[in-house]
Amino acid sequence: MIELTVALIIFLFPLAYSPGPGNMFFAANGARFGFKKIIPAIVGYHIATWIVTFSIGFGFSEIAERYPRFFQYIGYAGSFYVLYLAWIFFNAGKVDEKNGSEKISFWDGVILLVLNPKAYVIISAMFSQFLLIDSNVKLILLITTVFTLNNLLAFSLWAYIGDRLLRQFRNERNSKILNVIFSVILAGVALWMFVKQF
Repeated sequence: MIELTVALIIFLFPLAYSPGPGNMFFAANGARFGFKKIIPAIVGYHIATWIVTFSIGFGFSEIAERYPRFFQYIGYAGSFYVLYLAWIFFNAGKVDEKNGSEKISFWDGVILLVLNPKAYVIISAMFSQFLLIDSNVKLILLITTVFTLNNLLAFSLWAYIGDRLLRQFRNERNSKILNVIFSVILAGVALWMFVKQF
């Protein structure tokens, strides 16, 4: 089990830490709101990650094989959702850090995972490499948990870096500029997600 865990972490490292919809989402929101205010979204994303990964481990991917457009539809929905988030950033005002009136929620994290096609592809690829034919619940639980914790560490790191690097720019003068920059980044991610469906 230790050898499998180490091999799994090595396999997942470049996938989890490379730029993607989830990482960019948390980096941008970490920079805008601060790390502490996006913890609910991080928790929501990774609870959803665990549930979806566990489900795929038990044959959810067979549904996708029977319905080949499944991932494509998820990708379209995900790209529009990220574009919607970009629009929110573009139109946002200055964050009032004292009253915390603006933040992202647990459900924003859940929705982002459910509509993230990259997550489904990575999970399916992971199980095709590490799930044996005679696999059991214990092995599926191990793979699911390692995958989720690895992602949790990666996304938390992106969010924390976004917070620390841009903390000094969260003020009245720079808030609109940052919002536009983040909206452009998220719009780019949405476009990438849409194009990948073809």
